[in-house]
Amino acid sequence: MKTLLIAMSLLAATTLTAFAAEPAKTVETKAGKVLATEKGLTLYTFDKDAKGKSNCDADCLKKWPAFHADAKAKAMGKWSLVKAADGKDMWAYDGKPLYTFAKDTKEGETGGDGVGSVWHVVKQ
Repeated sequence: MKTLLIAMSLLAATTLTAFAAEPAKTVETKAGKVLATEKGLTLYTFDKDAKGKSNCDADCLKKWPAFHADAKAKAMGKWSLVKAADGKDMWAYDGKPLYTFAKDTKEGETGGDGVGSVWHVVKQ
């Protein structure tokens, strides 16, 4: 019985850990530590977005792909979900929708930082 309780506790702990994982990671860049996708692509915010609302239209999303969330994603802590112009859920951090930059192709690149004075890396 004791072994069964220990096994159930371990299963519960690993299951909760899996669901509690943040959708992004931190990577070191020339701009310092920034949030990035699982593949290491830098995440950006757009000054023209409203808190909790993306204002990046379909043309904008071609250069600035939304950081989409999977269908089972749930908001947690500073992480929330908003709708992108393509109708899909995207991640927001501290209420600010998140994007990648189409010209960034390798982990840690920050080519979109400062573009048009309205795009910024998300520093940690």
